[in-house]
Amino acid sequence: MKICIVGQGYIGLPTAALFAKSGCEVVGVDINKEIIEKLNQGIAHIEEPGISDSIKNAVDQGHYHASLTPEEADTFIITVPTPYLPEDLSCDLSYVISACNSILPVLKKGNVVIIESTIAPMSTDEVIKPIFENEGYVIGEDLYLAHCPERVLPGQIMEELVNNNRIVGGITEECTKKAADVYRTFVKGEIIETEAKTAELSKCMENTFRDVNIALANELAKICAEIGVNALDVIEMANKHPRVNIHSPGPGVGGHCLAIDPYFIYAKAPETAKIIKLARDTNNSMPGFVIENTGKILSKLDKDAEKISVFGVAYKGNTDDARESPAFEIIAGLKAAGYEVVIHDPHFDNPDYLDFDDAIKDSSMILILSDHNQFKDMDYDSIKRNMKTKLIFDTKNIIKSVPEDVTLVNYGNLYKFIH
Repeated sequence: MKICIVGQGYIGLPTAALFAKSGCEVVGVDINKEIIEKLNQGIAHIEEPGISDSIKNAVDQGHYHASLTPEEADTFIITVPTPYLPEDLSCDLSYVISACNSILPVLKKGNVVIIESTIAPMSTDEVIKPIFENEGYVIGEDLYLAHCPERVLPGQIMEELVNNNRIVGGITEECTKKAADVYRTFVKGEIIETEAKTAELSKCMENTFRDVNIALANELAKICAEIGVNALDVIEMANKHPRVNIHSPGPGVGGHCLAIDPYFIYAKAPETAKIIKLARDTNNSMPGFVIENTGKILSKLDKDAEKISVFGVAYKGNTDDARESPAFEIIAGLKAAGYEVVIHDPHFDNPDYLDFDDAIKDSSMILILSDHNQFKDMDYDSIKRNMKTKLIFDTKNIIKSVPEDVTLVNYGNLYKFIH
């Protein structure tokens, strides 16, 4: 089976690698010429455990190559971004539409077309299906169209694509069956067959559920800071209840899923989806909360503070994934407030980011915005030697203890430093 995957990012590339590993002939399509050149040399452009070796082996064995344009295949899989439109928060399908149009010249009767990009409910039926029908295809008879959303965790993508359950929603039952058979090539998890609109909404609701629950934790952290209670103790104790699982508060929500997908539901029913929108607003307020309280902490402990060392721009720990990361809004806000801001993130090869010692030199605060393992146990001797004020503001609540002469602020004791 030959598979053409349009989009070679955090989902498309691992998916391509797994199909290639299963013996399929795979062509990975992307509009970025530099990425295509690297992939054809067997060099992966994303950081994800297992992806580099998998792509190199696939290229060496002739099972995978990359291209700027689609090629004839048995199955086409679309894995392109779907941002939201700022004017009404609806799903921006322009990349998906462009990808679908790009495969039309090489499409043949009998092909399977799968949309993996997260899309708003009814998108496959109302927007994507007509693209192919206008070319004369009869969906379910001579072209098989389905939506199969990915559901993976950065840092575990290669494993979860294989072992997680997959939802396959076709326009017709035959579309569902044909698409499900494609995933049976490597998926070991349960393949759940349904219709496209149900698959679309189920994916959006998975991420909305998590976003709403994170918002609850973030709102609790803000309340505790206001009234003088240890938020982390509250969460730990409440979670002793067998049916309670309050999430961890943080600096905001990032990633291409949780920070975007809830809007797709809200835009479909804005007068009804009030909780969903309020949760989004709450999580979007957290960068401002961090900026405001960073200023309050420094005004108490270092009135002449000039330099802040931001540790981490990735939204997800131990990855180089910075999509929709709240760190960038925080950095911009701190700079606007007049602070010198330097960045340290060991997962990025960026000449503007500093190494540990240079980042903390003469700094008044380490501001942790990513839960990388490297930040959980730092070189405190270097901190004592190099920092102007030995102060850490841990918005990810990952540091358990520090030496006596280092001050640690987190969402547990924040109220002590801002009133």
